[in-house]
Amino acid sequence: MYADRVLSGMRPTGSLHLGHYHGVLKNWIKLQHEYECLFFVADWHALTTQYDNPRGIEEATWQMVIDWLAAGVDPSKATLFIQSQVIEHAELHLLLSMMTPLGWLERVPTYKDQQEKLTEKDLSTYGFLGYPLLQSADILIYRANQVPVGEDQVPHIEFSREIARRFNHLYGKEPGYEERAEAAVKKLGGKKSKLYQELRTRYQQAGDDAALDSARALLGETQNLSLGDKERLYGYLEGGGKMILTEPDALLTVASRMPGLDGQKMSKSYHNTISLREDPDQVGKKIRTMPTDPARGRRTDPGDPDKCPVWQLHEVYSGDDLRAWVRQGCTSAGIGCLECKQPVIEAMLKELAPIQERARAYTEEPDVVKNIIADGCEKARDLARETMRDVREAMGLNYG
Repeated sequence: MYADRVLSGMRPTGSLHLGHYHGVLKNWIKLQHEYECLFFVADWHALTTQYDNPRGIEEATWQMVIDWLAAGVDPSKATLFIQSQVIEHAELHLLLSMMTPLGWLERVPTYKDQQEKLTEKDLSTYGFLGYPLLQSADILIYRANQVPVGEDQVPHIEFSREIARRFNHLYGKEPGYEERAEAAVKKLGGKKSKLYQELRTRYQQAGDDAALDSARALLGETQNLSLGDKERLYGYLEGGGKMILTEPDALLTVASRMPGLDGQKMSKSYHNTISLREDPDQVGKKIRTMPTDPARGRRTDPGDPDKCPVWQLHEVYSGDDLRAWVRQGCTSAGIGCLECKQPVIEAMLKELAPIQERARAYTEEPDVVKNIIADGCEKARDLARETMRDVREAMGLNYG
């Protein structure tokens, strides 16, 4: 319906670590040059599991935003904002909750999964059950059509698509819709209107997905239509009503290869992280004390890199030649474990140095960070208000 718009959020966890950098932030930095991007702090989402102790959320938010900026997320290329500062998210969530079947929420895979994992928390709350719908509202309110996720998050995007589809089906039939849609077709001009009708027929009569894609592309390239007419034609194309909410697509991201200090995935809950603002001496100390292949009890014992957590870091940070040197030296006991670890320490410090330099600048100027977020919240509000005007009108809630 619109130019590609990407939306992604992160719960405020405070200072970020290298797992966040390699798993999310590097991807955001790439996407900001390719799409219109909105990146937000999901502070309301933090409350779904942290409702009993919310006091650290604000500080964690500011520390996380500093790390975003330090890592290279550029506020001149992407809109950065805080979820709770755009209250329209809550309004859309409320309105969507009126038409969302309870069974849809209970079927979301992470609902039971999280309850089983976080047994120490009472998650039998309305907010926890409804958090996938809040997540959908976050996406749908910006009419984002691309959401970067890993494989495990795809069901959440499919849930958002179902919500958008149900909303459009229930509320997209404006008075005189067919006549308005036909009038909009004529505005395409002779050749384009004929092609649009052919593609629409092929899709509706034969289920031709290629025809649907071609027709969407045709509308995307058309400059002389109002936003309302474009929405009508997208809906008319699929046999529904006016497309008020956009169905998002999952933008699949490659799973991060960033291992923790013990060889497991890097995670605060495993206490195996190196933070983006970790003191360089501490980085060196943490790597030097990492466990290695248990077979290397002595310097003269040969080892197997595939059984060593340090080798996983070489796979992230070292080139082919260095990895070949490590493998040869380890298996022949030609090098010791400290010699093997030193190149990893150097590569990691080289990666962290510019991030830490930028972080220091933002830490010393907190008002700069607050102004960036204030600007981003204002931009996000403008987009959200536009969607909510259409949502209220479609639901008959405009009391003008």
